[in-house]
Amino acid sequence: MTHRLKRVALLFAGGPAPGANAVISTCAISCIKNGVEVVGIRYGYSHLIDFTPAQPLIEGFHYLKLTEVMLRRTRSKQGILIGTARSNPGRYITHPSHLQDAEKAAPMKRVYDGLRSIGVDALVSIGGDDTLKTANKLRLYQEQLPQDQPRMPIVHVPKTIDNDYMGIDFTFGYFTAVETLGTEICNLHADAEAARSYFVVETMGRSAGWLAYGAAIAGEASLVISVEDVTERYLAPQSTPERRIMDVDKVVAKIVRVMRHRQEKEGKEYGVVVLAEGLAEYLPSEALQDVPRDDHGHVSVAHVDLGKMFAKRVADEFRSQTGVKRKVTGLQLGYECRCSRPHAFDVMLGSQLGVGAYRALCEENHNGVMVSVSGQLDLHYVPFEQLVDPETLVTRVRFIPTGSDFHKLARFLETSIND
Repeated sequence: MTHRLKRVALLFAGGPAPGANAVISTCAISCIKNGVEVVGIRYGYSHLIDFTPAQPLIEGFHYLKLTEVMLRRTRSKQGILIGTARSNPGRYITHPSHLQDAEKAAPMKRVYDGLRSIGVDALVSIGGDDTLKTANKLRLYQEQLPQDQPRMPIVHVPKTIDNDYMGIDFTFGYFTAVETLGTEICNLHADAEAARSYFVVETMGRSAGWLAYGAAIAGEASLVISVEDVTERYLAPQSTPERRIMDVDKVVAKIVRVMRHRQEKEGKEYGVVVLAEGLAEYLPSEALQDVPRDDHGHVSVAHVDLGKMFAKRVADEFRSQTGVKRKVTGLQLGYECRCSRPHAFDVMLGSQLGVGAYRALCEENHNGVMVSVSGQLDLHYVPFEQLVDPETLVTRVRFIPTGSDFHKLARFLETSIND
C-alpha cells in the first residue's frame, strides 16, 4: 500500500438499483480489512449540501461509521444501506469557469467542507450520470483550491438500471431490473390474452432504450419503442436539430398497424406494447408545459404518464380504423424493479466494482476515474475526461446503436409487419 488514506467516505445518489449493497459492502470491507476507516454518507448529498460549521454533521444521523459486523451478509440485501437522494450541489456549475464563481460554487464548497469536517480524505461516489457529473465537478473544484488545502481523491462507480453508461458494458442492477419487468410483462400478456385486450407499458429508461428493449425481449412483448426509434420517419415537422419532436400520430399509427396485423394475419386480439419513458422528452412543448423538472433539469416523466396517454389514443385510432372497440390499458412500470432482490450476476458485478473502487484508491492511487469491468469481470479504470465533456461538463449517453445486433434482436422477436 502506498496510500496515506485514513478515512474513506461512500456516497450513493440518484435512483436505487439492485446490487447497490454489494458495491457498498465490498468496498467498505476491503478498506476496513486494510486499516482504512469507512463512513457512509446518508441520503446522498442532501445533508452535505446544507453543511455549516455551526451545524456539524452528526454520526448516526448524517453519516454512519461502517463496521465489519454491520456489513455481514449484506451483499444480496435489498435497498441501499446508506440511503439515497437526488440533491445536486453542482446544479449551477455548467462550465469550468463557474468554479471560480463563489456563489455558484457555494454548494460544492459546503460539500467539501462537510466531508473534511468529519475527517474524510477520499470519496467513493456511486450513482448515475448526474452523480458522475457531480463527482467530476467536486474534483475540479478541489483543483482550484490553494495549494496548502488538502485534496480528496475521488473514484466513481457507475450505477443505473437504464444501462446507458459510456465506459462499461453493463451496469449493476440492469439484469435484475430486466428480469423483474420482463416477468411483469409476461403476466400482463397472459391477462391480455384472457381478456382480448392490450397493455401499453411505460418502462423506465430516460435517455436510452436498453431497459425497455431488455424487458420487451425477456417479457416477449409485441412491440417496443424507445428514443432510438424516433428517426426521421417519426419526427414532427416542427422538429429542429436542437429539439427533436415526436409525431405522436405517426407512432400511434405504427402501434395500430401492429395490432391489426396481429388480429388479421395471426388471429391474435391481444398484446403488450412497451414504451421507454424517455419518449416523454420528445413530446411537443404544449404537452410538457405544466410538467415539473428535477434538480438536474429532467422532465418528471411520472407526471406525463406516457402509457395512459398513448393507450387512449391507440384505442381511439384502432376503433376508428376497424370499428372494433378494443380495451387498451396504460401502465407505468419501473419503481418495483429498482430495489428487487439482486440476481447473482448483479451481486458479482457490484462486488467487483466495489472492490475495484477500493483498489483504485488504495492500491493504484487513482483520482478522477470511473471503475469499470469488461470480459470476465476484469477491472479497469476510465478517466473522467473520457466520459464528461470538458466545456459543458455533461456526460455522454450511450444509446442503443441502430442496426446493432442487440437492436435487431428486439426487432426480430417482436411482431413483424415489414414496416
